[in-house]
Parts: sequence; C-alpha cells; structure tokens
Amino acid sequence: MIVSLIVAVAENNVIGYNNNLIWHLPNDMKYFKETTLNHHIITGRKNYVSIPEKFRPLINRTNIVLTKDSSFKEENCVIKHSLEDALNFAKGNGENEVFIIGGGQIYKEALEKNLVDKLYITHVHENFEGDTFFPILDLKQWKMEKNEFHEKDEKHKHSYTFAVYQKIN
Repeated sequence: MIVSLIVAVAENNVIGYNNNLIWHLPNDMKYFKETTLNHHIITGRKNYVSIPEKFRPLINRTNIVLTKDSSFKEENCVIKHSLEDALNFAKGNGENEVFIIGGGQIYKEALEKNLVDKLYITHVHENFEGDTFFPILDLKQWKMEKNEFHEKDEKHKHSYTFAVYQKIN
C-alpha cells in the first residue's frame, strides 16, 4: 500500500490559521477531491472538525479520524488512536493508496516516522500569517514527478503549483 500525504502549503510553510484554511483556491479543492476520491483518508480530529459540518465526513472516501480522546465518536467515520493503527486499518481493508490529509501534527508524525511514500503538494506562491506549519522537507530525499504551475486569475487570488514527489529509496 502506498502511503501518500496531500497538503496545500505557503512559501513560508504555513498551512493554516485558527484551524482554518487561509486561502481560497477552487482548483486546489477540486484537485484534492479528485485525488482522494474512493480512497481511505487519515485526518487528525482537530483537522476533521475544521471541515464544515455539511461536508463531513468527506463523501466517497473512508474517513479515518485520529484522536487520543477515547470518547470521540463520529458517524460514518472510523476512529483510531494511532497513525499506525489507521494505516493498518486501511491496508487490512484492501486500500492501495491511503492519503494523510492533515493537520500539522499528523503530517509531522508521518514524516518523522518515515511512513510516507508520496507527497501531493500544492505550493501556494505567497507567504501568510499562520499558526499551523508543514514540516520543512529535505527535498533531496524526494524526486519530483509532477510540476504544474497555475497563474493567479479571477477565481484564484494566488498563483500555485501542483507538485507530486516520490520518496527516493
């Protein structure tokens, strides 16, 4: 099973503020949906509850929510208490590519434990104020497979690049 991580990150590694997205990039939301559709997704509890209620759980995906809170319950979600348990659940369910979708703590843990095979990163070409950051990557450990630049336009206030990186073994 491929363990992938998907994230939109600013040039200064900011990914959020007050448990919210900072930018509005409709094409990135579409890319996220198309990429993760019909897969297992792993998210931390805080990241999960930051998704507007009308959109959660994310449809046509197996939503796995990580939490240390043993009393946390959420309809139509799988609740796990460790990243390893979440990955084992996805693998045991026959998943071929599982997606870690945030937040900052989950990204950090997955990368520190060297669990990630592939990165889907939307590079937002701007610096932002924020309180949640994506870990700094050693890009020498990753090979870029995709690099698709998009200029800002009437629907996208910031330019951005869809990039995909494969771990170098």
